[in-house]
Amino acid sequence: MEENFADTTENRIDSGISRRRFVGMSLAGGGAILASGSGAIFGAGSSISSMASNSTFKLGGDLEVKRLGFGAMRITGEGIWGWPPDRANAVKVLKRAVELGVNLIDTADAYGPETSELLIAEALYPYPKDLVIATKGGLTRPGPGQWVPNGKPDYLKGCVDKSLKRLRLERIDLYQLHRIDSKVPMEDSLGALKEMQAAGKIRHVGLSEVSPQEIEQARKVVPIVSVQNRYNVEDRKWDNTIEYCEKENLGFLPWSPVGGNGRLRGGGLEAVAKAHGVDVYQVALAWLLQRSPVMLPIPGTANVQHLEDNMAAAKLKLTTEEWKSLAA
Repeated sequence: MEENFADTTENRIDSGISRRRFVGMSLAGGGAILASGSGAIFGAGSSISSMASNSTFKLGGDLEVKRLGFGAMRITGEGIWGWPPDRANAVKVLKRAVELGVNLIDTADAYGPETSELLIAEALYPYPKDLVIATKGGLTRPGPGQWVPNGKPDYLKGCVDKSLKRLRLERIDLYQLHRIDSKVPMEDSLGALKEMQAAGKIRHVGLSEVSPQEIEQARKVVPIVSVQNRYNVEDRKWDNTIEYCEKENLGFLPWSPVGGNGRLRGGGLEAVAKAHGVDVYQVALAWLLQRSPVMLPIPGTANVQHLEDNMAAAKLKLTTEEWKSLAA
């Protein structure tokens, strides 16, 4: 999961694609095609079915995760600040996520701050051998609801060491630069993470809220295996980044996958949900899973029942017509 920091960031890239790329995506059966100039997405029926049946993804080609994970931002206190009002419940939610088969948990040092990572260790250590904990650094927390980037190399190296200690890990499987700091060259920030990777403290490196051009720039410094941008059925600003991730086989972790605080709306979602006897959030998650084979949704919640409902989305298969109706 993520916060609303990105809502205030600049839209850095046009979402259109070339006719040549449009045709190439269609021939490749990539599953979802962004129609140039229209912003509408249409999926080929066979591709949609194939994506729905692909339940795992290999980050970096060697780290296999189930495609529907869990975001551990909302297990913290109000405003993503401090301890939750019911700490035992937060622990219960984390344990239940693993019981339901989740093996990708996304967090960040800024969630709490520190609280989310500490709760994960409290609930799940010693960890199941296949559990992947992805964390992030590069956003500071002056107060509740406040998010300020800090991409200084020494700060980031300290973030990695502190996350390792809080999570009780010797190596972090996926460490993501939470935001690119406009005051620090990206090469310097990522250079610090490259050093930590070389020291054996990070297995793979990911980015958050970035354009294809920024991913290309980052990959000149250190291998990148994943991208975490805001994305859901009603907010598809980053279609071009998903297209890039598909082409390069990078995992795409959509934060706010059900709209943030459950704000999804629209008669189309409700109609499909009614047809399947589920809620709109399950439909939204199923739509994401069928949107792209590199999609790794990480819905978060502090409620066990909501968690169980979300995880049930992995088994929900939308028809080609339903998927197209929501994508249009």
